[in-house]
Amino acid sequence: MSLLIRRIGFYVLAAYAAITLNFFIPRLLPGNALDAVLTTMRGEITPQELAGMAAQYGIDSKQSLLAQYFTYIGHTLSGNFGFSTSKQVPVSTVLGGELPWTVGLIGTATVLAFLLGTLIGVIAGWKRGGLIDAVVPVSAFFQAVPYFILGLLLLIIFGADLHWFPIGGGYDATSRTVTYVQGWNWPYMSSVLQHAVLPAATVVLASIAGWIVGMRNMMITTMDEDYVLVACAKGLPRWRAMAIAARNAILPTISNFTLSISLVVTGAILVEVVFNYPGVGLEMFNAVQSTDYPLIQGILLVVTLAVLIANLLADFAYIVLDPRSRREA
Repeated sequence: MSLLIRRIGFYVLAAYAAITLNFFIPRLLPGNALDAVLTTMRGEITPQELAGMAAQYGIDSKQSLLAQYFTYIGHTLSGNFGFSTSKQVPVSTVLGGELPWTVGLIGTATVLAFLLGTLIGVIAGWKRGGLIDAVVPVSAFFQAVPYFILGLLLLIIFGADLHWFPIGGGYDATSRTVTYVQGWNWPYMSSVLQHAVLPAATVVLASIAGWIVGMRNMMITTMDEDYVLVACAKGLPRWRAMAIAARNAILPTISNFTLSISLVVTGAILVEVVFNYPGVGLEMFNAVQSTDYPLIQGILLVVTLAVLIANLLADFAYIVLDPRSRREA
């Protein structure tokens, strides 16, 4: 229990540091969110309107930097991430509309790549030199190709040439026979699934090789341990012995899984831009282009907190799988 409390305390401290950096970094840059809005506005603006916009965007020149910092902390803890200068709506509204798309696509594709890569790696390590080993160089080839190049190739081949899948967007608004209504209905959901196939395939193909190679190498090392040899010598079924070896071999893979989440999020930005897929990555790209500082801050903070939460869950899983990590050194 004390170990869990220390881990939680560490991640709370890391989250506080991320929020602090998220506050200070934009304020060290020239200009601010209000300047970005004023450059896009035409005509005269009254001092009263300027003061109202400053209050709306959380830029109050009368407050000290320390007072602004505590105000920002209070707003963040209450879920108020500011006001988007390009969307003219609260940042929380933008994130609430786009985050489910990214979580549904990238989250599902990442977990699928992890599960498939781990399973293939276990079998390839247990039966090394067999037919499954031929998958390793093929998957390594796809991992060597950058996300956006692989996405463009899939888009050209299966979207533009073969017309098997849509070439962009998250769903169809209308078709010749159906007018799609957003919600839990089959016409809309089938359209969403069709649009998600190519982006998800890009993420899976670009990341599965790491899980296959890592798990295969750990299985080869674990199979030489005495407890695996004894289990096989006592007549334990091969699948049971493989499961015992895989449980110990998977521990480093779980740690690598959490570390790779940030890289997957970076690739998600490229994938969503290539496929024009709605989500946090595409919104980040548009926010950078429109110098929407509040939206950039909100997205960076949400991504950082998501990575911290994933690492915390991985620590819990590590403790459950490895009883040795529960004891003090």
